[in-house]
Order: sequence, then C-alpha cells, then structure tokens
Amino acid sequence: MISLVGMGPGSMKHITVEAIERIKEADRVLAFGRIARTAKEIRTDIRVINKVDEVPGMLEAGMNTVILASGDPCFYGILDFLQKQGINIDEVVPGLSSIQYMMAKLKKSWHDAALISFHGREAGLQSIKEYKTAIILADSKHTPGYISCCLRDNGLKGKIYAGFNLSYDDERIAEKRIGEEIEDISTLALVVIENEMD
Repeated sequence: MISLVGMGPGSMKHITVEAIERIKEADRVLAFGRIARTAKEIRTDIRVINKVDEVPGMLEAGMNTVILASGDPCFYGILDFLQKQGINIDEVVPGLSSIQYMMAKLKKSWHDAALISFHGREAGLQSIKEYKTAIILADSKHTPGYISCCLRDNGLKGKIYAGFNLSYDDERIAEKRIGEEIEDISTLALVVIENEMD
C-alpha cells in the first residue's frame, strides 16, 4: 500500500492526527529534506528523497509505504508526478496548505482568488489583472520582491503580502504596496495580491 500524506506548511503544530497515525504505522516513510526533518520528530528512520525522480526506485512491493509531501499533496504537489510515473497511490491524506495557513493569518477569505504556482513551472502574471485577489506560490527565481516589481511594471496597484517560512518559528509576513521593495528572506515564500481594480 502506498499512501501520500500531506504534512501541512511545515510546523509540527499543523500536522493532522491522521497524518501522524500513517507515519507511525508505515513500514517505510519517504520524505524530502525539509519535511523529513519535521517528520523525524515522529519517527527517526525517515528515508530522505533528494530528487522527485528517485521516488519510484525507493518503493518496494508489499511494503506499507508513506510518501510525505509539504502542504496538501493534491494542490501543485507530488500527486500528479507520481501518477504520471505509473505509481498507484492507494490513499491520499490531505494536509493544511500554505495558502490556507496564510489566508487565515491575514483573516481574509480566498474563495474567488486566482491561484498561481511558480514551483517548478513558468506561470504568467498577466491574468492577475482580472482578479481582486491572487495567491502565488513563489520560488527561488520568482521571489516576492521580483513579483512585486513585475506587477508594478505591468501597471497593477494595490497591496502585496509576502509570507516567509510560514508556520515555522522564524515566520515573517510583510505587507507592502505593489512595487515596493520586499526583502526576500527565504525561498519558502507565498504572495497574496490585493489588486485595486478600476
């Protein structure tokens, strides 16, 4: 059996009881570096995944294997990749996404927001003009500071919130105007745009 388990935004405080149970019950647990460090608070024999394409070779028939993913594995997560590799996922245990966490911190609803991810992909920022709210999963190239400048250069006005290291002890959330400088203190970042629409 292969279970894909969401670990939330990163802190132990935001891992579900079901996720903890799956980790404890598994024969083998696989996780990427950041999530592996968190999961080692639950059990110490976590096998670290260095690259996503290593996962198929780490699976063994007949073993109850848990693959840990940050956030919710169904939202711009590893689920699609594993299925495209022909790996049969028997169960997905959802986790709290960084988007849910950030929007709760900001006390803002997000049911009508545009959702964009730069995690391992290119995405256009042009569509943001059409939405009052946009939420962007940033990466090391498309940082909150870079996104703020691009939006300004495309004529957008409004507020930008940048969340860094969400749920960790060194979490920081900055509120700026679009175009203002944002210090990119971590590559683990999420951006929320409040567009001033005409």
